[in-house]
Amino acid sequence: MPHPLVTEKDIADFQRDGVILIRGLFADHVEDLRAGVAKNMTEPGPYASENKKDGETGRFFDDYCNWQRIPEFETVIRTSPAAEVAADLMRSQEVQVFHDHVLVKEPGTSMATPWHTDGPYYFVGGKQTVSFWSPLDTVKEAALRTVAGSHKWEKPVLPTRWVSEESFFPNEDDYMPIPDPDAEGMTIREWDMMPGDAVAFNYDILHGARGNTSPSRRRAFSLRLVGDDARYIERPGPTSPPFPEHGMVPGQKLREDWFPVIWPAN
Repeated sequence: MPHPLVTEKDIADFQRDGVILIRGLFADHVEDLRAGVAKNMTEPGPYASENKKDGETGRFFDDYCNWQRIPEFETVIRTSPAAEVAADLMRSQEVQVFHDHVLVKEPGTSMATPWHTDGPYYFVGGKQTVSFWSPLDTVKEAALRTVAGSHKWEKPVLPTRWVSEESFFPNEDDYMPIPDPDAEGMTIREWDMMPGDAVAFNYDILHGARGNTSPSRRRAFSLRLVGDDARYIERPGPTSPPFPEHGMVPGQKLREDWFPVIWPAN
């Protein structure tokens, strides 16, 4: 039987569309996550960035790979229902941590999160992947937007650098151009969300978010997990996150000392 937060229909919808909404996935952990985000912003990690193009207003902060140094994040990763729900959605026997990601848009932040897919930035190959994007504030205008079914497109979407819009890797011909889902009439999924709700989506789902024009902050915590078929693959350059000196070879399961198995729980 799946975890009470998801149904067999939810699992089938996730497999078909690559994205579903899970109400209350982190509802019991919102204060821990808020405390973790505050620590992350006070003491940013080496990958922290301030995303702002010329002429943009506000502040768009993001950082990743901090769960091992911020106790609140590790507690949530290990004690919330996320691991078990991920196993159900991916139809996987095991679940490994890949990384965490914090994204904060202060009031009046005009910069949008550009349309992109996460998979091409990563050194992970496999169909059993899931990201949980969870707001820590009530969101409407700055909610996550996803394109249902885009994880099944024949070619991956070109990865770019968010501010400069340059290609992330030199092999641009291996990718499809970034589409405009609104102009092209694609099936966009978007929900009003409460703190602790979560959008679950496959790494190859096209997604983005508008700027934050509301008078309130929009803090979001993302957790990226992988399942049984996840394997290390090489890219033509440093990935994001880079995980330098990982020592893995193509086809290898992600090393468990860096990417621990959290389901089944030990």
